[in-house]
Amino acid sequence: MSIDQRIKAFVVLGKFLEQFTTSSKNETLEQLNEQFHTPFSELISLVERQNGWFTKDSILNSLNGIVINLREEALVEWLSHYIANLQTGKPAKNVAVIMAGNIPMVGFHDMLCVLLSGNKFTGKLSSDDKLLLPAIARVLKTIEPGFEGNIEFTEGQLKNIDAVIATGSNNSARYFEYYFGKYPHIIRKNRNSAAVLTGNETTRELELLGNDIFQYFGLGCRNVSKIFVPQGYKFETFYEAIFKFKDVINNNKYGNNYEYNRTVYLMNQPVGLLDNNFLLLKEDTGYSSPIGVLFYEYYADATLLNNRLIADKELLQCIVSGNKAIQSAIPFGTAQTPGLDDYADRVDTMQFLVDL
Repeated sequence: MSIDQRIKAFVVLGKFLEQFTTSSKNETLEQLNEQFHTPFSELISLVERQNGWFTKDSILNSLNGIVINLREEALVEWLSHYIANLQTGKPAKNVAVIMAGNIPMVGFHDMLCVLLSGNKFTGKLSSDDKLLLPAIARVLKTIEPGFEGNIEFTEGQLKNIDAVIATGSNNSARYFEYYFGKYPHIIRKNRNSAAVLTGNETTRELELLGNDIFQYFGLGCRNVSKIFVPQGYKFETFYEAIFKFKDVINNNKYGNNYEYNRTVYLMNQPVGLLDNNFLLLKEDTGYSSPIGVLFYEYYADATLLNNRLIADKELLQCIVSGNKAIQSAIPFGTAQTPGLDDYADRVDTMQFLVDL
C-alpha cells in the first residue's frame, strides 16, 4: 500500500466513527454501515456494562478525539514532516504495542502510527479495554484489505517482533525494560497533568478546567490532578464553576473512590482539606492525586514555579494555564484533545517508527 492509500483508509474510518459522535448516519457509507454500524453501537453498550469506568460519554469523548485527528487535512499536515521516510519502501517491521486500559481506546494513536509508518501492528490489550480497538481494526481492514496481514491482537507471548511500544505504571516499566530492552523500544511510565491558576480566570475558563479534571473520571495521564494557585487564592469561584460536574458522584466507581479517600483523610485530619461533596481538594506537594481528589499548592512567583515545572517535566504529561509565564502551557479545556503530534511522554512515536 502507498502512504496515500493508508491515509485514505483512515479518513474513511474517521467518517465511520463520526457517526456515533453525531448520532447521524453518513449516507456515503451505506455498505460499511450495513455490516458494522449496528454491531459497533451494540458493542459500546456492552463495554459500558462490562467496565463501569467506560461510560457511553467516556467512549464517545474518546471517539470524538480520534475522529478529529482522522480528518484528511490533519493527517496530511502531520505526516508531511515524515513523508521522505514514509515513501522509501523499506521492509515492514513487526511492532508490538502493549496498551494501557485507563481510558477507552487509549492505544489508538500508537496503532495509527504503526500502520501509517508502513509497519505491522501486534497489539496486546489491557483486560479493561479489549473490545473496541479490535472492532475498529475490523472496520479498517474492510475499508482497506491491504491492512489484513498487518494488524494482529494477541493475548499470548509476543513473538517474532522487531520493536516494542509499551505503556504502563512505573512498576510495569521495569518489567518492560527487563523483557524488551534488547529491542528498539518506547517505554512509558506514570505521568500526571497540572494546571496553574492566576486567580483572574473567568467562570468559563474554570468550567473548561473542570473538563480537564473530570473527563474520564480523572483516570487519564492528561487529566489535571494538581492545581497551583496564588497565595491567598479563594476557592469559592472555582467550586461554583465546577458545580456542573456534580453528577460525577453518581458513578459507582468514582463515588466509592471519593468516599474511601474522604474517610481516610477525615481520620487523619490533614490541614487544608476542602470538600464540596463530589471533589476533595487536598493541599499536597505531589502530582498524583487519588480518584475523587485534586491536589493543590500555593505559589508566590510564577517564574519560580515555571522553573520547577520544567525541572519536573519527566513527571508531567501536560500543563494547563492561561498564564504566559508558564512554558508550553495549553489552554483550559484542551487537555483531553491532544493533536496528532502531541506524543505521550513527548517522545516522537512516528519518528521512532520510521527510523526502524
